[in-house]
Amino acid sequence: MTELLRSTGRKRPLRVGAVAYDPKVVTIWEGFKLYFERQGFPIDYVLYSNYDSQVNANLSGGIDVAWNSPLAWVRSQYLSGGGCLALAMRDTDRDLTSIILVRKNSEISSLAGLRGKTVAVGATDSPQATLIPLALIADAGLEPGRDFDVLYHNVMVGKHGDHVGGERDAARALVMGKADAACILDSNRLVFVNEGTLDPGTTRVLATTPPFDHCNFTVRADLIRERTDPFVEVLLGMSFEDPEVRPLMELEGLKRWLPARTTGYAQLENAVRRFNFFGLSASASEGR
Repeated sequence: MTELLRSTGRKRPLRVGAVAYDPKVVTIWEGFKLYFERQGFPIDYVLYSNYDSQVNANLSGGIDVAWNSPLAWVRSQYLSGGGCLALAMRDTDRDLTSIILVRKNSEISSLAGLRGKTVAVGATDSPQATLIPLALIADAGLEPGRDFDVLYHNVMVGKHGDHVGGERDAARALVMGKADAACILDSNRLVFVNEGTLDPGTTRVLATTPPFDHCNFTVRADLIRERTDPFVEVLLGMSFEDPEVRPLMELEGLKRWLPARTTGYAQLENAVRRFNFFGLSASASEGR
């Protein structure tokens, strides 16, 4: 046990919030709880049914740390006036891209060609399958709902697209001819091909977003470092080669925890302002 962990003594366990978008979340956090206990820094976890509830709990002190979606991070920063910090993220949370798919034989050759068409997206609150790709189209001069129709797939709204159900339905809408294009996370394209949702060679990529980042552990900036530093130390110390923790890391979709960065949220922040998401105006958001 390091000197830092020793210095924390046996204080109240750090409370970590997570959203229960899948039954595996219980398995993951039960395992992490045991792992942290063995490292000498006890934690407890609280599960929420949606990210809004988790954000509110984090900002009010109901929990100490929130395992946040990118949209929950943006909301936390807005509601706190920039009073939150990002602690850590998965290696797989960095440099993601979303794609806009069309059928291989489609006549659409550019984003401008989506005018008058129907674009299938995920849930209304999905960063990767709705907000970010729709902002890319808007940047090309086409406004959603005005210049083209948006076909939403509101699966488990409140969980910010973590479950990919909405993305899968968007891909199906494209295949079935209900939409002319579909927005999905780039890495999910292979998943959908392997599971049979998309047939190989029947779609092509019309456009790809610039890279963006996904989840992070969020804390209030006023939470004392004595509470958060040991948490980050244990987290970054997890090894994929450790047979005790490897299955948990696989379930959580990572091989390595990394220190958080916040530069990868600019696209989502811009999309939130552009579409007045959460009821935020561009002027109010920029003034924070």
